[in-house]
Amino acid sequence: MTGPDVPADPFEPIHPRYDDASLSDVLPGALAALGVPGVADPLGLADRLAGVRRLAVLLVDGLGWYQIPTAAPYAPTLADLAARDGRPLTCGFPSTTPTSLVGLGTGALPGAHGVLGFRVNVPGTERVLTHINWPGGGAADDDPDPRRWQPLPTRFEQAAAAGVAVTVASRPEFARSGLTAAANAGGDYRGAADPDALAAEMLAALTAGDGPTLVYGYHPDLDKHGHLSGVDSASWRAAAADLDGLLDRLVERLPADAALLVTADHGQLNVPADRKVDLDADPRLRAGVRVVAGEPRVRYLHTRPGATPDVVAAWSAVLGESAWVGTRAEAVAAGWFGPVPAEHLDRIGDVVVICHGTTAVVASASENPLEARLVAYHGSCTATEMTIPLLTARG
Repeated sequence: MTGPDVPADPFEPIHPRYDDASLSDVLPGALAALGVPGVADPLGLADRLAGVRRLAVLLVDGLGWYQIPTAAPYAPTLADLAARDGRPLTCGFPSTTPTSLVGLGTGALPGAHGVLGFRVNVPGTERVLTHINWPGGGAADDDPDPRRWQPLPTRFEQAAAAGVAVTVASRPEFARSGLTAAANAGGDYRGAADPDALAAEMLAALTAGDGPTLVYGYHPDLDKHGHLSGVDSASWRAAAADLDGLLDRLVERLPADAALLVTADHGQLNVPADRKVDLDADPRLRAGVRVVAGEPRVRYLHTRPGATPDVVAAWSAVLGESAWVGTRAEAVAAGWFGPVPAEHLDRIGDVVVICHGTTAVVASASENPLEARLVAYHGSCTATEMTIPLLTARG
């Protein structure tokens, strides 16, 4: 599964390919293929999908490009799709679910849409917003209004305005979340509690009418079992087999004028227990830090006045070659997020910590303790975390 654009070393740091091959390019290309005017198509999907009137896009949480060979013995349909018409893309940075889901839904880079990590500090407060637990009710819930926090229209809204029938199928509990509002506004939401229900809802929406149709589905189980038990664990293999059943059902029942695009939000890698650094157990890592955000593979540190140089020095000394440690300005200048408008800058820490190899910085006391006990993680810039597939099947 390696090639000219895919490093042989899964731990090699890579940059997101925002210019020509990133997750944010998928829905613009899908809209171009469906005839929506005025959208860029850097992936060339309009030509590849000529004649398609119905398009399904399935995002599989945690299905990195490097995980496909590992899953292949339990997922022959997945392996066949990858071999026949698969290409690697990169997700945005950080390589984490909220950033990627909003990047897909808006077709925008992280700096522009502002969902810049798993957790971010709400500027002007001591609060940390966890994007996957975001009620989205605005001030009444003491959380940002999702359509202000993420100010861009979604590609689903753009498609619907152009006369495309748009459906979003995902877990019922996500229907009214802030993340759904930020990433998926504009689609008719259908709850699907398991892979069978997801296949049924996607196929029903795909065949409901005669006009141009866009159906988006989200499948979270592979990521869940990777986190809890590890990539290539028994439960992860079972989740890969369940995913394959979903893919097989979708591929076999595609209408003649339809196509399926399969992609992901990030990959995953297993982190050994002895590679976990606990920031709550080392006073050097707490000194000068006002708020800790981010996640174990990428940390955002908001510092006390004047403390930024000392925090950079302390974290650099503790982590050494296990991480890149630098300032917000350095991280933005390196292009990790794409251009970042002024109103989104303070969501990034004064100090940014990007873990290398299999290192993770956990917070056993100040964050959900389960996170420190997970087996697989993502968020950083290794090839295995950043490289995702784009697989295509036609009816």
